[in-house]
Parts: sequence; structure tokens; C-alpha cells
Amino acid sequence: MHIDFAPSSGGTYNNAGSSRQLTSYMEHEDLERMEKGIYTDGFFNLTDDNIYKSKVIKDIDSNIGQLLKTDAKFFAIHVSPSEKELRAMGNTEQEKAEAMKRYIKEVFIPEYAKNFNKELSASDIKFYGKIHFDRSRSNNELNMHCHLIVSRKDQTNKKKLSPLTNHKNTKNGVIIGGFDRVNLFQQAEQGFDKLFNYQRQHAESFDYHNMMRKNSIYEQLKQQEQDLQSDEEKAEIIQDGNQENLFSFDIENKKAGNQVFKTPNNTTVRQENYTSIKLFSNQT
Repeated sequence: MHIDFAPSSGGTYNNAGSSRQLTSYMEHEDLERMEKGIYTDGFFNLTDDNIYKSKVIKDIDSNIGQLLKTDAKFFAIHVSPSEKELRAMGNTEQEKAEAMKRYIKEVFIPEYAKNFNKELSASDIKFYGKIHFDRSRSNNELNMHCHLIVSRKDQTNKKKLSPLTNHKNTKNGVIIGGFDRVNLFQQAEQGFDKLFNYQRQHAESFDYHNMMRKNSIYEQLKQQEQDLQSDEEKAEIIQDGNQENLFSFDIENKKAGNQVFKTPNNTTVRQENYTSIKLFSNQT
């Protein structure tokens, strides 16, 4: 799962003025897909689907009480599941789109609200989402992702809410609360796994990638070797989807070449060309 907050720019993501440019971009796939007779999906929010772009623009652009001319009026967020995650969300594009909307409404927006530490719920967040099915710069087979436009102000147009603040849980001072982006990513990931019964591998997790990003090259390679060995030691082969045919085996990390295993029903399984990674340091 990849979640990012698009930085403000002078173009599509300029959030100091009207939301018209961003909402128009969010709709750019629709015409081509409709011409081809392919399924499309309109804007949605917490309670409604197939919302017109004009309503989105009016709603976001009017919810700017007490904001200065140069202040951010809204934020753009991208929620992009991996190909493996997308396969767990349904078989057809329509099934995946419905699952994505359910995830945004039931998991992501509630967690987004909680992370302001202001006792907010999903119903306090003014947002609109739009599903995109393709990504021109990707070679992946599955590229569905969701664009969100979220108002800087809450539904009452009274509270300022910024997910880009450097405050996390401030108790005193001008700014009370804040926003914990790391916690959002963790909770959004755990919520996805629970909602779709997704069995996430450690190497897929946010914590793993966050740790790898911060560590040195040596530490990254060492962690990769440990994960590789752990996965191999826990390798399991499932025959005919029957628990009675399930068996596991341990792999000797120091051996390479071909290894043959016999299952309880005499099915032969061959593992070839296993190569282990060795790490060396210059310590004496």
C-alpha cells in the first residue's frame, strides 16, 4: 500500500485557490473509458456515490472560512494498493472499485480523522474520492488507485485540519493536536489487512520499508538476508487446497543446487538453484 500527500504546486496541485483544476484532472480518464464502453466510476464521499464534479468544486471551494488567500484550501492524497493487494480486493474492475471505496470510507477516512487527535470522526471530514484505473508510467498489469481531495476545514467550516503539520499530539500552545502520518500509514495498512483478510508478508509492510529507508546499505542487505532465510525455513506447499496434504520443510541455508522433497501422497517437489546471500564486513 502506497499513500502519499501531493505537494502543492503551481499546476494541478495548486491548493491555494479553486479546486476546479484538480477535480478536472481527477476526471480525465472518464471520457476515454466511456468512448470505449469501459466501466467508469464517479466521485464519491462518505455517504454518496456518482457525485457530479460541479458539486465537488462548489462544496470544497465554499468550505474556506477564515483561511487567508495564500493558505491551503484542500489537500490531495493518493491511495495506491500494490498489485498483490488489488488481487485481494476482487476479480473485476468494478469489484475492485467498490472494494476501494469501501476501504476509503470504512478504514482510511476514519483513521485520517483520528490522527488529528481532536476527537474527530469520519463524518467530520469533508472529502471526495475518484477511482483511477490506469497509470501511464507504470508497467504493472493492475494500476487501480484512488485520488482524494480533502478540505482544509472540517464539515462545520470551523476547524482547520492540516495533515502536513509537523505537530503530532501537542497538548498546549496555539496548535492543539497535530497529525501523525506514520501512525496513519500503519493503521491504514492494518485496517486493509483486516477488511480484506489479507496475509501481509513482513517485506510488504510499511514498518519494513520505513526501516529499510532509514538504514545503511549493509543493514538493509543484512535484513534482506534474514527475511530470505526466514521465508525459506517456513516454506509450505499446499496440495489440492486440502489441509491433509499440507506439509512444510526446512532448507539448509548453506546448500545450493537441486533438492527433491517427497510429500505424504508421494508427489515429488523439486527446488532448484537456491542461492544464499553472504554479507561481509571489514571489522577485525
